[in-house]
Amino acid sequence: MPFLSAILLLFLVMDPLGNIPLFLTALKDVDDSKRRRIIVRELLIALVVLVLFLFSGQYILEVLHITETSLSIAGGIVLFLISIKMIFPAVGSMFGEYPGGEPFVVPLAIPLIAGPSALATILLLAAGEPHRWVEWLLALVCAWAISAVILFFSNALHRFFGERGLVALERLMGMILTTIAVQMFLTGVDQFFSN
Repeated sequence: MPFLSAILLLFLVMDPLGNIPLFLTALKDVDDSKRRRIIVRELLIALVVLVLFLFSGQYILEVLHITETSLSIAGGIVLFLISIKMIFPAVGSMFGEYPGGEPFVVPLAIPLIAGPSALATILLLAAGEPHRWVEWLLALVCAWAISAVILFFSNALHRFFGERGLVALERLMGMILTTIAVQMFLTGVDQFFSN
C-alpha cells in the first residue's frame, strides 16, 4: 500500500469528523478551560495505544496463529461494518455518566480514536509489510495529527459546518471507507484461493 493511501485509510478509520458530535456530547458538561486539555490528553493516550499496537501487533498475530489472509478478510469485514455505521448511524446516546465528571480513556481515546477499525488497520499494515514500519509509523502520526487538529477545533468546526454538514462529510467518508473495506476483503479472499 502506498504511503499516502495508508495516511488516508488511517484518517478515515479514525473518523474525526464523525467523532466531533460524540466529543461535543461527551464534553458538554466540562468547562471550556478544561475541555481542550482533556481533548489533548485523550488524543495522546490514543496515539500511544495505536503506536503500541503497531509494534506489538505482529507478535499478537503470531501467538494467536492468525495469518495475514484471515486478518485481511476480518479487517475488511470490520471496516465494512464501521463504514455502514458511518453511512447509516444508529440513533441514541452511547455515553453514560463519567466518574469525576469527565471522560478518561473511554470513550474518547478508546474506542472513538483508537477503535477496533484503527487497530485492525494498523495490524494489517504492520503484518502485511513489517519492514516498512517507519512508513507505517509516519502514516499513523500524520493521520493522527490531522485528526487531532480537527478534534481540537471541534467546537469551531461544528459551528462552521453545522450538524447537517458534518453528517454529510461523515457519510462521504463512510462511502470511501466502504470501498476500501471491500477491496481488503477481496484481497484476503484472493490470497486464500491463491494459497
